[in-house]
Amino acid sequence: MKRTGKVLQIASTYMGTVVGAGFATGQEILQFFTRFGYWGTITIALATVLFIWLGTKMMLIASDIRAKSYEDLNKALFGEQYGLWISHFMFVILLGVTAVMLAGAGTIFYENWNISYQTGLLITIVACYFLLRKGMKSILMVNAIVVPVMLLFTVLIIIDTFNTPGAGRFISLASDHSIWAAWAAPFLYTAFNLSMSQAVLVPLGAEIRDRKVIIIGSWLGGLGIGFMLLAGHIALSVHMPGIQQYAIPMGGIAKQLGQGVQFIYVFLIFAEIFTTLIADIYGLTLQLQERLKWSRSIITTIILLFCYMASQIGFGPLLSTLYPIFGLISLGWLYLIIRKRMGRSEA
Repeated sequence: MKRTGKVLQIASTYMGTVVGAGFATGQEILQFFTRFGYWGTITIALATVLFIWLGTKMMLIASDIRAKSYEDLNKALFGEQYGLWISHFMFVILLGVTAVMLAGAGTIFYENWNISYQTGLLITIVACYFLLRKGMKSILMVNAIVVPVMLLFTVLIIIDTFNTPGAGRFISLASDHSIWAAWAAPFLYTAFNLSMSQAVLVPLGAEIRDRKVIIIGSWLGGLGIGFMLLAGHIALSVHMPGIQQYAIPMGGIAKQLGQGVQFIYVFLIFAEIFTTLIADIYGLTLQLQERLKWSRSIITTIILLFCYMASQIGFGPLLSTLYPIFGLISLGWLYLIIRKRMGRSEA
């Protein structure tokens, strides 16, 4: 029973970390898969295989080298010098993403719950601080709540879609986009999301000593990610090409299901932003703690204060510059983790 609980914790944390706010809005699914028509269905299957294979491999390597933070993994992949530079770069990106996530949380309070932006920021920061005092346990606990809600929302979307005319469009939907771009998309999507999620998945893998638990948990998590991607893709395909004009495509679909489901949807976006936020802050804290040897509470407070100040001005221009570079580095990271040899005892 204890082993089953750990397996479910790994699976839910994997899903909650990778399938972030991009899933709830539908933009990631649309950009990486649905716009390529029926090829999107096939490439989602490929992305699912990559998530299962490489997510398992990443956590097993972290367990073997007993990585204290994602820097240890990067040094194992890129070597001591380059691994350090890659980790520094990832630190900047994660800090930027964390600030944007905090700003997104404040916006949800303002736009949906009639609470001021600043109050929303402060509520989120206080919740983050007290949860993160519990370390990895807090991330496991939050994902244990959020992921079942995500799965419930996904099932509701799928049921509604199959009762809609044209539900089978995902099999026949045509696209003008290049087939090469379609086949590159699952590699880019997997590389970007896995390299971003290593901030929490590496320490999680390092904490688990049971290899079977890591393997089964990663398989369940990877399959769950694939299921949610496919569900979103099927739902979006029905409304193509018109759905592309929406900033939040899944929002339009959720509205059709009634006020109750729309409330779940808004909660889901906030919850996914929140899970990404605490996961990133946790990874950044471990990274700094390893180098500065300060207490975790002090480092967490400094990171939250920085993100609060950054959220006042927005990080859009910085991220629009860094994201393309990070995408290329993520592909290099993906190649190296594929190439990384495993020991005889490893899967």
